Amino acid sequence: MKKLTVKEENQNQRIDMYLSKINENISRVTIQRLIKEGKILVNKRLTKSSYKVQKDDYITIEEDKPKEITLKAQNIPIEIIYEDTDIIVVNKPKGLVVHPANGNPDGTLVNAIMAICKDSLSGIGGEIRPGIVHRLDKDTSGILIIAKNDISHINLSEQIKNHKVEKTYIALVRGIVKENEATISMPIGRSTKDRKKMAVTEKGKEAITHFKVIGRFLNNNCTLLEVKIETGRTHQIRVHLSKIGYPVIGDTTYSNGKNEWGIEGQCLHAKSLKFKHPTTNKEMFLEAQLPEYLQNILEELKR
Repeated sequence: MKKLTVKEENQNQRIDMYLSKINENISRVTIQRLIKEGKILVNKRLTKSSYKVQKDDYITIEEDKPKEITLKAQNIPIEIIYEDTDIIVVNKPKGLVVHPANGNPDGTLVNAIMAICKDSLSGIGGEIRPGIVHRLDKDTSGILIIAKNDISHINLSEQIKNHKVEKTYIALVRGIVKENEATISMPIGRSTKDRKKMAVTEKGKEAITHFKVIGRFLNNNCTLLEVKIETGRTHQIRVHLSKIGYPVIGDTTYSNGKNEWGIEGQCLHAKSLKFKHPTTNKEMFLEAQLPEYLQNILEELKR
């Protein structure tokens, strides 16, 4: 049950618009459905989606309970980069979802890790996200850490929260980037036009992306970038690069996705992670090899 009180600066907004803005994970359509079902009350009374909130309105939201998903171990081939009693680091292939959700009940990275680690996974991530400390988009390949116990999970989560984990990506983008290196600092939040997308918005959360050029390919009008992120906003690299005019090749969400190689999904790879081991405190630097499809494209571009 979520409870909130409307502040003066938010009054006179439609309740469905107001609630969808302050709750990034709930769409306006979902808000409207919850109102119809009587699961959203204003001052303990039923309301309508068209109601305009007033200062000091007391709103309660009875959220949908997540559907129970029974996880099962599945023998899905995964490249293991490093493993010990506390963590396992893998190279997630493109096209693999990290954890189960509506529409993807199985066939995920979590299902694969369960087959490898058996019962040795932290429980902090919840029933459907055991061991998952951070995520990658379905069509982003690359390096991921999974925690095998709660102590490691807490430690790694704190490192990520405090920007102590250095994440480096490789991105092939459309256009010739003029700067040799630059920093993008633009807040990112849920798009007001399409709730399934993220966007640069004044009311978003701080997002900082650094990049430098590795190679420019004039004949193909594309640039290879090394990208490092200080923050971990949803779709951060894809949103930032698209915003400055250099969308990631293959990205159908923040670009038209068209490319001469017929690649589906973004040409984005999480190359390396630098962090401190959660129990030994030893500095770790691990890399994930580029996927074959991206290696082939780069070889063609260099020729």
